[in-house]
Amino acid sequence: MGEEMGLRERKKMRMYQEVSAVAVRLFMEKGFDAVSVAEVAAAAGISKPTLFRYFPAKEDLVLQQIADHEGEAARVVTGQVRPVDALRRHFLDGLDRCDPITGLNDDPGVLAFHSLLYGTPALVARLYGYLERSEDALAEALGGGLDARLAAAQIIAVQRILAQENWRRVVAGEGVERIREDAVAAAERAFGRLETLIEIETR
Repeated sequence: MGEEMGLRERKKMRMYQEVSAVAVRLFMEKGFDAVSVAEVAAAAGISKPTLFRYFPAKEDLVLQQIADHEGEAARVVTGQVRPVDALRRHFLDGLDRCDPITGLNDDPGVLAFHSLLYGTPALVARLYGYLERSEDALAEALGGGLDARLAAAQIIAVQRILAQENWRRVVAGEGVERIREDAVAAAERAFGRLETLIEIETR
């Protein structure tokens, strides 16, 4: 039974990824507003009702690409005595690996995806829901309560602003290696300030 459930979940996740990839390709080619949900369903070889079972909103077809990162901050701090330092190290490791979530990545496909995401008002609006869920998960990992919620909001905002600044410079034509030193220094400063402001331990 467990193996059957595991197989079913893997098939479901594969469906999410495959349909999302088809949708993102179409949105990049024609524009988000120019592509209908019915067109995505046809291209993915599924019915429109089936697509809506997996993706309640058209915007979710795009945000599926970053869904794995939604609870990432919460996972990083769980069990850590110094959660902000753990997040700092995690972000710096992302910069070292040119993880797209840090904004420090000049792969054409990544740049096109970010342009789609940040250049489409409907997607930007939907992104706020994603950020709120990330904050909620992080606040819970930090122990819950108002202090944890305030801390989570500051942390998520810092990560978002750092990534957007890196992405802005990459789009402007600066090379990744040229940006990296500044990106690391900015992250060190930002997380250092957070650590002096936030005195909270995880459960």
